[in-house]
Amino acid sequence: MGKHKIDATKWVDRYSDYLYNYTIVRVNDHEVAQDLISETFFAGLKSAANFKGEASERTWLISILKRKIIDHYRKKNSKKGKAEIRMQYNDTDSEGDWLEERVIDPFDKTAEDDMENTELGMAIHECLDGINEKQAAIFKLKTIENFDTEAICNEYNITPSNLWVIIHRARTAMAKCLEKNWLK
Repeated sequence: MGKHKIDATKWVDRYSDYLYNYTIVRVNDHEVAQDLISETFFAGLKSAANFKGEASERTWLISILKRKIIDHYRKKNSKKGKAEIRMQYNDTDSEGDWLEERVIDPFDKTAEDDMENTELGMAIHECLDGINEKQAAIFKLKTIENFDTEAICNEYNITPSNLWVIIHRARTAMAKCLEKNWLK
């Protein structure tokens, strides 16, 4: 198999929207998402010689990004473990230890949490039903089903800029609806 050439000069134009959408739903923080994408592009540049062409550039970049996201959470969770501080105390009535800061276990879900998640899901679907049909359809494709920008633009005969305007309007409408109907 011959050496495959990549064109890193076009990565931002071609893949940044897709990588951002992939990342933001996983980290839920705009700045962290941007940082992870920058790290992905940098790592891609550093390992460009290793690109074998067995997958598309986008798929290759996504595989790098996945590792960056995993590393982000590993780093974040390792810091959480260090936040737990036990203090010994003695007073006239009792003695023992006191946990100053407890790290929340993400797997410690209660029936109340499950019910709240179910209610949120129902509220999201109700809000989607209440917004403009085209906005809702595009919002679902892009945000929930993670479709490629180009595919959505081709299907709806719109430009990428128009797509982002539609997504923004749908998010704004969804936020207002959820604030009104779910965050009572």
